Amino acid sequence: MRALTLVTLLLATMLSATAARATALATVDFGAEQPSSAARFAVESILASGGQARRCFAVVDKGDARVYVFDALGHLLGAAPVLLGQQVGDATVPGVGDKRPEDVLPSERTTPAGRFVTEPGRNLDEEDVVWVDYGASFAIHRVRAGTSYAARMARLQTRSPAAHRVSFGCVVVDGEFFDRVIWPAFGHGAGIVYVLPETRPVASLFPRAPLEIAGTVKTSLSR
Repeated sequence: MRALTLVTLLLATMLSATAARATALATVDFGAEQPSSAARFAVESILASGGQARRCFAVVDKGDARVYVFDALGHLLGAAPVLLGQQVGDATVPGVGDKRPEDVLPSERTTPAGRFVTEPGRNLDEEDVVWVDYGASFAIHRVRAGTSYAARMARLQTRSPAAHRVSFGCVVVDGEFFDRVIWPAFGHGAGIVYVLPETRPVASLFPRAPLEIAGTVKTSLSR
């Protein structure tokens, strides 16, 4: 009888999870946007698992050089092209956050992948930024004024994702999008940012939950 009860509970849990995922699949609305399959999978997975933790969240699709910002319920707040780190890679080089920008080697200019809890703040120039990983000096910020401004704005408008690989590692957006979407969503408290990997499967960010059957734990990871 106890074994039957455990099986019944397990089936109920699995059905509940399936229903939650089906709901997420039915309610994700990208509007006029045409996201990559990786971005769509990520948003569906986040909403199905509750990974946004009742906060605004963003998905940075490095493969498509684009960011999608959602409210806590999964409603799209906006999307825009982004500039990304010059170097392909999904990890932060140790110690890079302690270096001056001019001392960061080209090989160290990666945009790390993962799930991050953000915090609003300011950089050394007193500009508003959204810290994705403060210790690594990894942030979302506007295209900065200066001699490279025009060239970077032109890169944002190009269709080739490769042309967007120009930053020191930060996710850089047009100032209008930062002020209209990024700062209202993340400028007043913690948020969640998922940066999709480019050297491993996107599913590696969303491992399946452990299943417990009659006291035996079986874990299935999609790595």
